[in-house]
Amino acid sequence: MKDKIMISGFADEISSDFDAQLKTVTELGMHYISLRSADGKGIAEYSVEEIREKILPRLQAAGVQVSSLGSPIGKVGIEDEEGFAAQLAQLDELCRICGVLDCRYIRMFSFFMPEGKDPADYREEVIDKLQKLIDVAKKYDVVLIHENEKDIYGDVADRCLDLMKSLEDPCFRSAFDFANFVQCGEDTERCWDLLKDYIAYIHIKDAVSTDKENVVCGTGEGKIKELLTRAIRDEGYEGFLTLEPHLVLFDSLASLETTAAENIIKVNKAKDGAEGYAMQYHALCGILDTI
Repeated sequence: MKDKIMISGFADEISSDFDAQLKTVTELGMHYISLRSADGKGIAEYSVEEIREKILPRLQAAGVQVSSLGSPIGKVGIEDEEGFAAQLAQLDELCRICGVLDCRYIRMFSFFMPEGKDPADYREEVIDKLQKLIDVAKKYDVVLIHENEKDIYGDVADRCLDLMKSLEDPCFRSAFDFANFVQCGEDTERCWDLLKDYIAYIHIKDAVSTDKENVVCGTGEGKIKELLTRAIRDEGYEGFLTLEPHLVLFDSLASLETTAAENIIKVNKAKDGAEGYAMQYHALCGILDTI
């Protein structure tokens, strides 16, 4: 199993400092990260040249590879045409960054919906814009992995499935996030059953529905242990399990959420990002040991 299941993680939850990220990751014995931000700068703000000169040498020196780019692509209002045009250009550069980092996956989203509006009214526009993003990714043989983020079109399983079926493309697959489904009032087992044929990447993040608080994986309502057991033992899942602890407030959180960071992580569950990251890592290893 160890050859087929690889643990990665959003290392910017450790620290905004990239060297500190790599130090914690390597001390835990990990060999992959999902690159969302480094040195306080989001991945979409980097150029190919900056990645080649400032990031790649440090990764190589640490013996760490990149499992995915944690991009903000698709985290823009569905009616924001200027924002979407900018993201199309960003995606082209991100795909070229994938080539430099020998990385196959780019995490992305399916657009914020206007408050109080029915997402169904925007279905065709969402699909049209996602197709344009897929067309860019196909030029580089990169796989866009759609995360079921809160408040976007594909925040619930039925709409995620509709996107997968409507766009049916090997360059567009699902990144399954347990906690986000819990926080949207969804049953993660039902979500898994609907999406399992399209899941290419898994985020290890757990939550409870009472106050939508993130908790250590395996202690919430995400059914992480049960579903990973099914996925790995019975369904042959191979690939990345990517830590996204959300157990302490971290520097880049404010740029990732639509509400105040304090509403997402109300109480720090560790003394700092490194400890929270390690807590999540060891909890996942415990689950994998039982599998």
